[in-house]
Amino acid sequence: MKRILIVEDNPDLAYGLRNNLEIEGYEVDVADDGTKGLARARLAQPDLVVLDLMLPGLDGYRVLRRMREAGLEMPVLVLTARGEETDKVRGFKLGADDYVTKPFGLLELLARVEALLRRSSPHKTTARLPVYRLADLEIDADAHLVRRSGDIVDLAPKEFDLLLALASRGGSVVSRLELMREVWGYADSVVTRTIDTHVAELRRKLDDDLAEPRYIITVRKVGYRAASAVPSGVVTTAPGSVTAPVASVSPLAGLVAAPSPWMSSPTG
Repeated sequence: MKRILIVEDNPDLAYGLRNNLEIEGYEVDVADDGTKGLARARLAQPDLVVLDLMLPGLDGYRVLRRMREAGLEMPVLVLTARGEETDKVRGFKLGADDYVTKPFGLLELLARVEALLRRSSPHKTTARLPVYRLADLEIDADAHLVRRSGDIVDLAPKEFDLLLALASRGGSVVSRLELMREVWGYADSVVTRTIDTHVAELRRKLDDDLAEPRYIITVRKVGYRAASAVPSGVVTTAPGSVTAPVASVSPLAGLVAAPSPWMSSPTG
């Protein structure tokens, strides 16, 4: 099932898009500001991003630029009320793949989404996400699975995203603030204790001795780091050190119905 991320701050428009795309058989996630959208694009690696330009936090241009700078190559369909040629050119130069101006036609949007996914499919099959290893722990970013000594470990979605965010740093320290931004999209409701609670739950599921955590190390007054994490094919020379750069996966979220009122109001 193809996964689509919608980054749109208009709740009615986001709901309408999500509902219709799900009817078409897509798996859909929604972020309501630029910071959350960028974080979810990094963690979830969707097959396509529908990106508004006028967003709170990071605007769509900056989200698009940072996605491309981070090596995220999934197609991006810009959906916005800005119809000026200069705006479109700027978006294309930053790496947009297509551009639809509000108010938009439902069937046209459907066709553009399908075409972008079809064109990108050959590339998706050759670009598999890394599998990170921490001792006997295997974190498969592509399959969204964690195995310990070959056995699958049952993790909640945020627990997996948090573990992946740490593992992708290759043993570097990650501050609580960075984790809040990346895993939770810097939501106002997230507090430091939320991260500590999730780390405690991860240790409970992964470690044999909670007094001596094996996989996630606390760095006092700063944050956490993975004990040692490398992608497949990178050889560790000693605990916590690697001989090659760690790949970054930063990494941790149907349009057949008749047109609705939300498509005729050029907002956002």
